Amino acid sequence: MRILFTICGRAGSKGIKNKNLRIFCGKYLAHFTVSTIDLYLDRHPEIDADIVVNSDSAELLNLVADNGMRTVEKIERDESLAGDTIGKISVINDCLSNMEERKFIHYDMVVDLDLTSPLRTVDDLEKVIEVQKEKNIDVTTTVTTARRNPYFNQVKRTGQGVKKVIESNFTARQQAPEIFDMNASIYAYKPEYLKSGKGVLDGYCEIVEMYDTGVLDLDHENDFELMEVIAEHLFKNCQGFKEIYDNILEKK
Repeated sequence: MRILFTICGRAGSKGIKNKNLRIFCGKYLAHFTVSTIDLYLDRHPEIDADIVVNSDSAELLNLVADNGMRTVEKIERDESLAGDTIGKISVINDCLSNMEERKFIHYDMVVDLDLTSPLRTVDDLEKVIEVQKEKNIDVTTTVTTARRNPYFNQVKRTGQGVKKVIESNFTARQQAPEIFDMNASIYAYKPEYLKSGKGVLDGYCEIVEMYDTGVLDLDHENDFELMEVIAEHLFKNCQGFKEIYDNILEKK
């Protein structure tokens, strides 16, 4: 099996300045993603893989490529793909097209890891790839169990006060359908589906559940600070998270 691992990030950030270039718990945020891929490939020497970073930031391209762990190819993002309204799936598809032309090969799977999700484990990545491989589906992505449920304890505004987001007669949350939050940490795609131009959830999609508090949306500076507090706890107490951090220290 040949896998293309993609790492995509734009220059700048509206919520947290230069988010993708930040130091996280003493190491570059971007290097946590490379470390996860590196350890996965150490565990699976049978996998042929390429890793590529796609960005309109020369500084980010160089930072990810100069990681001390794995060779990472660089793609300078076209200006047409650098806008705020451009979906990430279009950028991932651009990575696939560029790398197919560059390497003259066909990939069996494309796996994207988000730069701003440092708290993931090799097991998380392994599960996503296994589900995608075994089911041979369009997309496999990571989620966490939702803390609120639209059938039970989420409301929306109406012309007369508020009502449940989805009307139901459930009296306990356990009766409601299981709901998940997409945490955007890991996506595995069938290459043919990427090229179709469809959205992430437009095809056959499966999920892998991750550690509940391992991923936060980094929209404000206090989100970053809170994630560092969580990370320090996980690095001390959970081997799966600790090995990602230690791997950067050992190979950088």
